[in-house]
Amino acid sequence: MNKGNHIIADIHNMSYDTLVDDKFLLQTIVNAANEAGANIINQSRYRFGHNSSPGCTAFIMLDESHVSIHTYADDGKMALDVFTCGTTSCEKILESICRQLGIKEENIVIKKVPRF
Repeated sequence: MNKGNHIIADIHNMSYDTLVDDKFLLQTIVNAANEAGANIINQSRYRFGHNSSPGCTAFIMLDESHVSIHTYADDGKMALDVFTCGTTSCEKILESICRQLGIKEENIVIKKVPRF
């Protein structure tokens, strides 16, 4: 039996305004983790564009592992990483994020990786 599950998702065709809103994206992943019953132990966010292309990153550290977002606003792209151990469901977290952001199935490529 594996020790954890890891979902790596590449998301396309997102709005520029969403992809530069680090505060909103952090709240989105916090909401998703809470809905899935995860234990958040730390969180951080940062908006790029000062010395790099526009976008942002949002990260929550979980007792069970982590959820992170990194965006490329000019390209309409978001890289999403959800890794959990134990009984917390990566899929529930991903479903919540997709629902909150209105991500359509045709705009997401998902890779699932069992860990250990």
